[in-house]
Amino acid sequence: MSIESIEDLEGITKIGKIVAQAREEMIKNAIEGMTTKELDYIGLEILDQNGAKSAPNKDYDFPGTTCISVNEEVAHGIPGEKILKKGDLINIDVSAELDGYYADTGASFVIGSFDETKNKLCQCAEDALYKGISKAKRGSKVNQIGKEIFKVAKENEFNVVRNLAGHGIGKRLHEDPVSISNYNNGSENQLLTNGLVLAIETFISTGSDYVVEADDRWTLHTPDGSLVAQYEHTIIISNDEPIIVTQL
Repeated sequence: MSIESIEDLEGITKIGKIVAQAREEMIKNAIEGMTTKELDYIGLEILDQNGAKSAPNKDYDFPGTTCISVNEEVAHGIPGEKILKKGDLINIDVSAELDGYYADTGASFVIGSFDETKNKLCQCAEDALYKGISKAKRGSKVNQIGKEIFKVAKENEFNVVRNLAGHGIGKRLHEDPVSISNYNNGSENQLLTNGLVLAIETFISTGSDYVVEADDRWTLHTPDGSLVAQYEHTIIISNDEPIIVTQL
């Protein structure tokens, strides 16, 4: 969607702050020994307190409130009885709806210890996200975002996942542009316009450049056990710098 009124701006901004709060509370309270279901409940509480609804649960009947992916899991991990362990790479992806407006955010982090490769991977994914966002300017092409993300990944000797991407968002969870790749995809030549709302996300990998679906038909993981860090913000294209609505 594109922001066309003060109501639109306030609606996107409000749900953006809610999912950002859920993300940060989940990260702050994630400890070894807890289950991913217990971690998911923290996100549910934040959404409930603010009257928001889980977007994947509402729109796709996803069996959880948030997506929690561990180690070689990359996206759409189902919260359950899996116990978090010291050194696990965790990805939290929170998307929700309030009053007809959607926002989407995510972050990756390591539980309870410092691991040079995992921490470098997470830092690279976050750095790549902000570098990609810096290219999200009115009049630029969508694929310039992915070009910058890919550049940062390669500078850090990592790879990018090519069959996962960011997307447009606003009145629905997934809107046009349907794909914002992590590389310079020549087909993504749409020009960015003032007010356009995007969910930009990075998928930075230690190995594989693609993911496959698990038997549960939700969880996506790497075929070779390599690790992937994801970071995501919902932004609004403006005449100046993009507005990050999922940043506290």
